[in-house]
Amino acid sequence: MKNSVLSLLAAAALMACSKNEKTTFSTDMDSTTMAVPDDSATMNDTAGMPAADSAAAAKAGRTDKDLSMQDKQFADAAAKGGMMEVMMGGLAAANANSTAVKALGAMMVKDHSKANDELKKWAAAVGYTLPAAMDADQQKKYDALKAKKGADFDRAYADLMVTDHKKDISGFKVQAAKGTEVSLKSFASETLPTLEHHLKESEKTKAAVK
Repeated sequence: MKNSVLSLLAAAALMACSKNEKTTFSTDMDSTTMAVPDDSATMNDTAGMPAADSAAAAKAGRTDKDLSMQDKQFADAAAKGGMMEVMMGGLAAANANSTAVKALGAMMVKDHSKANDELKKWAAAVGYTLPAAMDADQQKKYDALKAKKGADFDRAYADLMVTDHKKDISGFKVQAAKGTEVSLKSFASETLPTLEHHLKESEKTKAAVK
C-alpha cells in the first residue's frame, strides 16, 4: 500500500513538472511573437529606404538625351542673356541719372531674375547643365557699360536694351515654334509677352534720353 502511494505521488510530481515546462515554453513563444511587430516595422522602414533612394537617384540621373540641338542652343543663350540683363539692370538701377533708366533697370532685374529661376528649374528637371557665366562678348558689353557715367551711361543702356530685346524676342519665337522639349517650348512662349513689353519700355526710354 505504501509503495502504491509513493508511486502515485511520483506520477503526480512528474505531471506537475511537465505542465510547468509547457507553460514556460508557451510564455517564451508569446514573448517572441510579441516582439515580431517591432522587428517587422524596422525591417519595413529599412526596406522602404532603398526604394526612396532609388527613386531619387533615378530622378537625379535623368539626362538631356532627348533635347534637340535647338533646345540646347536656346537654353544656353537664354541663360547667358538672362544673366547679362540682370547684371546690366543692376548697374542701371544704381548708376543711371535718368529716373526712367533707373526704373527700366529695376524692371529688368525683377523680370529676368524670375525668368532665370524658371529656366534653372527646367534645367534641373531634365538634367541639363546651363552656362554659369556670360560669354566673352557679353562680358565685354557689361564692362564697357560699367565704365560709362551720367547721360552717356543712360543712352548706352537704353540702346543696349532695345538691341538685346529685339534679338531675344527673335530667339524666343524660334524656340516656341521649333523647339522639341515641351516644357522649354512653353517657357519660351510664356516669356515672350514680357520680352515684348521690355522692348516697348526700352524704346520709350531710349527716345527720352537720346
